[in-house]
Amino acid sequence: MVKLPTIYNVHLVAIIATLGGALFGFDISSMSAIVVTEQYLDYFNNPAGVIQGAIGSALAAGSVVGSAIAGPLSDRIGRRDAILFACIFWLIGTSVQVSCKDYGQLIAGRVLNGFTVGITSSQVPVYLAEIAKAEKRGSIVIIQQLAIEFGILIMYFIGYGCGQIPGPASFRTAWGTQFIPCFFLIIGLPFLPRSPRWLAKVGREREAIETLANIQADGNTEDPLVIAEWEEIMTVMRAEKEAGTGWRKFFKNGMWKRTMAGMTVQAWQQLAGANVIVYYLTYIAQMAGLTGNVAMVTSGVQYAVFIIFTGVMWVFIDKTGRRTLLIWGALGMAFCHFVVGGVMGAHHVDVPGGVGNPPNANIVIAVNSGAPANTVIVFSYLLIVVYALTLAPVCWIYAAEVWSLGTRATGMSMAALSNWVFNFALGMFTPPAFINITWKLFIIFGVLCVAASAWFYVFYPETCGKTLEEVELMFSKDGPHPWNTKKGESRLTAEIEAVVNRKTAHDEPETHVAPGSEKV
Repeated sequence: MVKLPTIYNVHLVAIIATLGGALFGFDISSMSAIVVTEQYLDYFNNPAGVIQGAIGSALAAGSVVGSAIAGPLSDRIGRRDAILFACIFWLIGTSVQVSCKDYGQLIAGRVLNGFTVGITSSQVPVYLAEIAKAEKRGSIVIIQQLAIEFGILIMYFIGYGCGQIPGPASFRTAWGTQFIPCFFLIIGLPFLPRSPRWLAKVGREREAIETLANIQADGNTEDPLVIAEWEEIMTVMRAEKEAGTGWRKFFKNGMWKRTMAGMTVQAWQQLAGANVIVYYLTYIAQMAGLTGNVAMVTSGVQYAVFIIFTGVMWVFIDKTGRRTLLIWGALGMAFCHFVVGGVMGAHHVDVPGGVGNPPNANIVIAVNSGAPANTVIVFSYLLIVVYALTLAPVCWIYAAEVWSLGTRATGMSMAALSNWVFNFALGMFTPPAFINITWKLFIIFGVLCVAASAWFYVFYPETCGKTLEEVELMFSKDGPHPWNTKKGESRLTAEIEAVVNRKTAHDEPETHVAPGSEKV
């Protein structure tokens, strides 16, 4: 059997792996540019309220199921192969969408695509976190968020372009392009290394340390960094083995703090309300009096803004604390929500029949033109900027960092499950909310953002610059109060120095650990 060459450049590995994020982005905006087109409204009989909510949230419904099985699946067959397995359902789901005859079949196809996204959204961050160096982990995991955003942008403008095609071929063509990123992901995955921490966990120590060395030190298994990190992995694995198995390990000996942090950070990402803008800025644009191509392009530009500012954070993410970004990001988003909601509330007229031509039954108010409408658009964009700089990337990074080796795959699937449960709930809630409470929706999200900021301050210790094994101490019962923690100061540096000193003190090669020889 021919052995494929393996890629060990971490950034290249991340780019290939995060095509899973591109699938997520493609499916998000596969609806954004389509839901306001005449072809879509005519073919599906102008779906509104609960029906449109069901179509929009079908992705999240499937993702709940995918997230639920992702952890056990990943622990059994590995992070890389779990992602490959998920691609099968994407191909099936996309086929169902492209051939759909009614909204029931469309919902079914989006549920299948969501199943894939549930697995990839939870396991790609796990995979990236387990192969990255501690000081570069944020910038590696953030590539997942960038891939999601590029997927959203590309698919949105594909949908916008296909909107010029008459009849159902417009949305069928757009949805058919979802095959493309999946194809490249399937082709690229076999060339990626397995996670060294997963290899160690399943007893493949020799392969684990060789992979770790190839990633961290150009294949040198005697490099002090490799030895120090391997010793940390083995120490943590012994402790986890003594802690036992089953669901109790998620709550024993202070582990409940990490379970709570990993799951709630994903819940708050949804409750912060940014996805109302991401999914439905086309609605807000129409409320503000923008129509036709102007509304579509205005809505699409937000995705480019999203990418630009997340790209800025790619440079600075490991130089800024996770807590700082979460706390101030939530407060910034709260301010934007309050401005949008307040201006809409004070400067609108009711349009019971729906805004637009043909009327969109989900949009029942129109913001007064001029300064009020411009303010709504500007602060909607500003909310996306703040989200792109803070909660969008940091929530996924933080959720990937807080788990121990023995709980990481299942723990991250629990975190993603939390994300998708709230995503589904908000997807069902938002279209009826646009109809029934209109501008008050933004006030609700503003209050939730303030609550999120307080939660982050009280419960989340700083994980930036720590090794995954070192995070164990941050959440232990003897660990510091979250508000007393700060980024960096990793003990791995001291452990590397200790390895170097041991090597210097002995004429013979290091014998405390023979790479790959120690058994769990």
